[in-house]
Amino acid sequence: MSAAGYRLGLVFVTGSAVAWSTAGFFTRLIQLDSWTMLAWRGIFGAIAIALVIFALEGRKSWLAFRTMGLPGWMFAAVSAIGMIFFITSLRHTTVAHGAVIYATVPFVAAGLSWLVLNEQPTRSAIIASLFALAGVALMMGFGVEGGLLGDVLAFGLTVCMAIMMVIARRYQNIPIMPAACLSALLSGLVCWPLGDPLAIASHELLILALFGVVNSAVGLALFTLGARHLPAIETALIGSLDAPLAPLWVWLAFNETPGASTIMGALIVFAAVCVHLIAGTLRRKTQLEPAVF
Repeated sequence: MSAAGYRLGLVFVTGSAVAWSTAGFFTRLIQLDSWTMLAWRGIFGAIAIALVIFALEGRKSWLAFRTMGLPGWMFAAVSAIGMIFFITSLRHTTVAHGAVIYATVPFVAAGLSWLVLNEQPTRSAIIASLFALAGVALMMGFGVEGGLLGDVLAFGLTVCMAIMMVIARRYQNIPIMPAACLSALLSGLVCWPLGDPLAIASHELLILALFGVVNSAVGLALFTLGARHLPAIETALIGSLDAPLAPLWVWLAFNETPGASTIMGALIVFAAVCVHLIAGTLRRKTQLEPAVF
């Protein structure tokens, strides 16, 4: 793995975490049922990604979809299921509670990548994951904010994200943007008949469009690009930044204040990710420096 590729992966995955952290904000802002919201979010997200593909590939755009293969379809299907779990969970638990549960994804991703890819995590990644787990345990053990259904759905997202990380790492020839586009489209089409997507006001449609572009299109595209350049456990750790960021936007906009245990757990997760990234940067810098004799 080149240093330039590693840095690019860091930027993309961090950007995807920021984009995905806006889900709670949009979910609280949009006063619609979950199925209607998911339907429009997926449709607008798919349109936005398709426009990017057309701008980059021109008339060759359809060829990119035809070359996805089974791994690409698997990635898209798992991603669509994960996004449905994600948005639905936010209607059954607090944003802070659901977001920090997602921080357990490094363990699932590390286990899957070890079994499937035989990819050994670094010591700093393992230590950071243990601290992230401690933060989640603190929140789960003493917090009273979440709901059982919301927690189960949030963990369902965690499993889906770990599977996506391993697929992206294992099959690096998957067409990136078509897979993300298909994922958004699938989630929208599945949810369309379950809601009432035609009975919405024009201003709600505008907000839903922003939701789809920012949270679905940008988040999926950056994540898919970045996951190719990083080990699965590091991708998961950086993605955990969603945990402290998501409640921040909701607190600023809607005064949904998380409890003390949730705040402490999120801070531990954030600190674990930051320390790991700094350690990884210093380690690679040392490896690239020429030896002095």
